[in-house]
Amino acid sequence: MSARRERMDRVRSAMAAAGVDALLLSLGADLPWLTGYEAMPLERLTMLVLPSDGAGTLVVPRLEAPRVREDADLFALRPWAETEDPFALVAGLVGGRRCLAVSDRAWSSALLRLQSDLPHATWAPSSVVTGPVRAVKDEAEVACLRAAAQAADRVAVALQAGEVPLIGRTEAAVSAEIGARLRAEGHSRVNFAIVGSGPNSASPHHEPGERVINPGEMVVCDFGGTLSLDGGPGYCSDITRTVVTGSPTAEMTDLYDVLHAAQAAAVAAAVSGATCQDVDRAARRPITEAGYGDAFIHRTGHGIGLEEHEDPYVVEGNATPLAPGHAFSVEPGIYLAGRFGARLEDIVVAAEGGPDPLNRADHGLAEVG
Repeated sequence: MSARRERMDRVRSAMAAAGVDALLLSLGADLPWLTGYEAMPLERLTMLVLPSDGAGTLVVPRLEAPRVREDADLFALRPWAETEDPFALVAGLVGGRRCLAVSDRAWSSALLRLQSDLPHATWAPSSVVTGPVRAVKDEAEVACLRAAAQAADRVAVALQAGEVPLIGRTEAAVSAEIGARLRAEGHSRVNFAIVGSGPNSASPHHEPGERVINPGEMVVCDFGGTLSLDGGPGYCSDITRTVVTGSPTAEMTDLYDVLHAAQAAAVAAAVSGATCQDVDRAARRPITEAGYGDAFIHRTGHGIGLEEHEDPYVVEGNATPLAPGHAFSVEPGIYLAGRFGARLEDIVVAAEGGPDPLNRADHGLAEVG
């Protein structure tokens, strides 16, 4: 509760700086981050009306109200019955406030109705306020991210040790086993479990299919899920390890050595005060110098927290300086289209004492069966 009160104070300060009169939070991560309550993705409206100059009110379907833990210091609870108009309730709570910011992931039908009921308002996505605030994690959030990362690490270690058989199995079967292992390690939800083998390892977001994994192939395994501590909102894991089924070719070894050096350089560059694009450049430099620049086809990383992808984004053009508490992935990749590829990813937290990598699974190119 104390952490959420502090977050509410930070959000109100950000609202004042952005000139936002009220936040309207519905589906998405902003609502559970502030209130501890995650709205179900229903057609029935759930919305926290948080004015910059007063107490918030959570408008929620009456049948959902028992799931909400009300905190009178943070918000009042206003359940609505099936015969009531929740949009009229929200409009009444907004009153004459003009500059409104609404959840990025709110249903478009809800936004269109609100715009009709509040014709004199101007609108912005809530992320203009909450994105930079949520990007800086507090100690409790870092602890949640660390627990999720450690759980994912245990799955990665099992993969690297050959405890997850690869040769002769389909990508889909291996993906399913990785997902099951994530759940066994405490994740409540599997967000993704990419398994790309052979030429599919050169497709960064490959959908695991019926291709059978053969000897002598690179296999990129990128997986993550959501883990909750003590019943609170779940925080995400995200890790990538590349393995080879059998002995790698000289070309595979050389490519992976470049990738390994690039990832280590980017992690080392992720110090407080460095910009996001500084980290991206640190990853690209050794890859470009080795002649693989055109084969690194995505940004170096993304923020992580309640969502798999959130601020800050580690990419050229983002001059946001890293601050203690920023949590993000560092995941360079090299992809030789139609042949093979590799990616190496850790979650890193910028800290006062330097970069704090949350993932510790071995970074070498493991040879597995």
